[in-house]
Amino acid sequence: MAKLRYAFFPGCTLESAAGELKVSTEKTCKALGIELAEVPGWTCCGAAQIQDIDDFLGVAINARNIALAEKAGFDKMLTVCNTCTLMLRTAKKRLDEDEALRAKVNEALAPMGLEYKGTCEITHYLWALVQDYGLDELKKHVKRPLTNLNVANFYGCHILMPPDVMGFENPRNPQSMEMLADALGSHSVDFEQRLACCGFHSIYPAEREALISNGVSCLTAREAGADCLVTPCPLCHMAIDMWQADSQKRFDANITMPVLHLPQLVGLALGFTPKEMAIDRHVVKAAPMLEGKLA
Repeated sequence: MAKLRYAFFPGCTLESAAGELKVSTEKTCKALGIELAEVPGWTCCGAAQIQDIDDFLGVAINARNIALAEKAGFDKMLTVCNTCTLMLRTAKKRLDEDEALRAKVNEALAPMGLEYKGTCEITHYLWALVQDYGLDELKKHVKRPLTNLNVANFYGCHILMPPDVMGFENPRNPQSMEMLADALGSHSVDFEQRLACCGFHSIYPAEREALISNGVSCLTAREAGADCLVTPCPLCHMAIDMWQADSQKRFDANITMPVLHLPQLVGLALGFTPKEMAIDRHVVKAAPMLEGKLA
């Protein structure tokens, strides 16, 4: 197959709280022969909140990020964050459909020597593996089939909604994570919270509701027989992993549930050790569970 090459947009979280996700993304892509070139001078996507303060700025900063990738010669940008994907794709859709907005944004970008042309598409690590790389090709690289591992796939809202912006699959019954998990040899459990919200963006105005919802996600995953929860979004990971102890305080039953980033799951199947995937950085420790599950 032809070599895949992407402009890589890591996003803020990978540079701070989710450093393990950057490690696992870069290592798995290298192992699969996928070239990633970090977008030079990228800036925050606005995290689905900036538009409430300054709508134009929210579009402009993402137009700049895309223009940087275009200037570097890329026709596709890859992210590993649901929210970054949403913000970049939303900006692209608006710019491609509104000539006046595009002209205004390009006027703002001109002093930087940049122009948004609309030639660079935005994809997510999950979509890239399923659609661009192909699961049959991925299976050829699996060195350690995860046959003993039961996973609860937690999609997160922003990789699915709104469908006119994201549009990769049916948001009411997505299957991409299950297909990928199957290609890695693991078993996907069916649990009621697979399409739930992680509450990351509502933790401050609605802390109680967010923590309870995440507790239910962990509890129902446990009851379905999951060994771990897997998510394609670092914000979902942060909400469920980092705040799990706070969620536990609201439940009598044990809700303990290790949470893996999607690239970490891929990496384990490719033969990397949990330490090489930086799984030891997680708040809820996954290593003890994995010791008995990795063949």
